[in-house]
Amino acid sequence: MIPIAKFTYRGKTLEELKNMSLKEFAELVPSRERRSLLRLDERHKKFLESIPKKLAKGKEIKTHLRDMVIVPQMVGLVIGVHNGKEFVKVKITEKMLGHRLGEFADTRKRVQHSDPGVGATRSSAFAKK
Repeated sequence: MIPIAKFTYRGKTLEELKNMSLKEFAELVPSRERRSLLRLDERHKKFLESIPKKLAKGKEIKTHLRDMVIVPQMVGLVIGVHNGKEFVKVKITEKMLGHRLGEFADTRKRVQHSDPGVGATRSSAFAKK
């Protein structure tokens, strides 16, 4: 029987990560995300502060902040991330730590072309109907 590996991020368990301050967690993530976390602007700070309040009220968490770095306090939550048209529900898992919310809410759909219509090409005028 193979033992199930416990999740770690840079050698730290999820419980240890949740007990860390934002500055301590920032030291573990790659440089671009570290700079972003150390220089949080007001919108990002306000979003992080609003998470517990919205959870207490039972409200849905929605955001337009696609550039927000996923921190340990978000693990296990379902966050609606705006993709330009609608809010895409994203369930935050441990493996998403250090990534950005926008990476998980695609802004473009896959193009699916159908058959060309009659008159679209020269040969389609003679297509059997």
